[in-house]
Amino acid sequence: MIAIFVIIVMTLLGTALVRMLSTEAETVAYEVIGTRAFQAAQSGMQWQLQQIFPLDSSGIACPSANSIKSFANSGNHGRGLKNCQAKLQCDSFEHNNITYYQLKSTGICSVGGVETSRTIAVDARSL
Repeated sequence: MIAIFVIIVMTLLGTALVRMLSTEAETVAYEVIGTRAFQAAQSGMQWQLQQIFPLDSSGIACPSANSIKSFANSGNHGRGLKNCQAKLQCDSFEHNNITYYQLKSTGICSVGGVETSRTIAVDARSL
């Protein structure tokens, strides 16, 4: 009778441990994919800022109101952002001969049916 009790208790403990490890692995996977989505948003924002503020100018109009930057074909340097994209938004307005920009970049990564997104917003102005 004691042996059956010990076997049942050990089985329950083993099952709980397996579930805990599975949940922890899933949490780590979401965290990694979320970090990749954040980096995609960051890269999209940097690309958008470079388009608006090229080195030879103090600022131009938004290249387009909404666009998508895909990192699928970025060569060897873009392997970390495979299956990721950045949705870019740009709005601008002028006040007292100064152009103000409201930029938003949403990085979206999807791996194995899991999709995460992170959003970055930046306000900028021309010089």
